[in-house]
Amino acid sequence: MKLHVPLAITFLVGLFMVVQFFVPHQSGAEAASSLMAWTRIVAAFALVLGLGSLLRTHTEKIRRRRPDWPYSVVTLVSFLAMGIMGLFWGHGSGTTFNWAFLNIIVPLDATMFSLLAFFIASAAFRTFRARSTEATLLLTAAIIVMLGRVPSSISAVLGDSAAGTWLTFHMPDVSEWIMNFPTVAGRRGIIFGITLGAIATSLRILLGIERSHLGGGSGGGSDE
Repeated sequence: MKLHVPLAITFLVGLFMVVQFFVPHQSGAEAASSLMAWTRIVAAFALVLGLGSLLRTHTEKIRRRRPDWPYSVVTLVSFLAMGIMGLFWGHGSGTTFNWAFLNIIVPLDATMFSLLAFFIASAAFRTFRARSTEATLLLTAAIIVMLGRVPSSISAVLGDSAAGTWLTFHMPDVSEWIMNFPTVAGRRGIIFGITLGAIATSLRILLGIERSHLGGGSGGGSDE
């Protein structure tokens, strides 16, 4: 029963959502709207469970003095401080919560994304090394796109030479063609692949083949 009932509920609700999407009807739309409202309620409870898991995990890490446990202390102190400020003094403009968000969290986010730029540059350097035909094509396309985005810089470096004139006036068109045709075609292929994967995963969940959302592994599993 612990396995069959959740599987039956998942199958029926999923089948209903699929049918009402392809066969629109007022009653079906109202029922779907109610289900989406219930989803928000479940998500709210899931948020509470997630916060409880966060507290339990970091508390256990501090208690056992596991590696990097001081970071867990910072996490818990920050979490409790922001929670207390938001609950007792609100989170509108001019509040302590808003000040902490704008002056602590936002700069930290900016710092993190600034550091990511170096990792992206390092990954791009490793990817663009021309070790194969595909890597060479990728490197060539990247150089063309980058040059097409900075025609004024090309003109400043090469001046009025024939190469500078050609690169200044024609490279942006070539770059735009690459972005509008090969890039869009590749992006759509990726989207098709992702969509087919999502459909396959959804069917596995509806048919009870994929059971990881029930706390077990995929495939057969025990019916106890």
